[in-house]
Amino acid sequence: MRERLCSKVGCAREAVTTLTFDYGDQMAALGPLGGGTDPHAHDLCAIHTDRLSVPKGWVVIRHETLRV
Repeated sequence: MRERLCSKVGCAREAVTTLTFDYGDQMAALGPLGGGTDPHAHDLCAIHTDRLSVPKGWVVIRHETLRV
């Protein structure tokens, strides 16, 4: 399987999460790497995941994976 890279311009780190937006509900969803090739989804590395910010008034939903 080919490594997926962070979508941020100039970043060559491996992606660990996928970010999607719902503009109508002013919401951003961040979760494990998505399986599809949605052109509206953005893959992020760990650093950009931690630095994520959204416009004032928006909600961020973080979907965590279960670790056993």
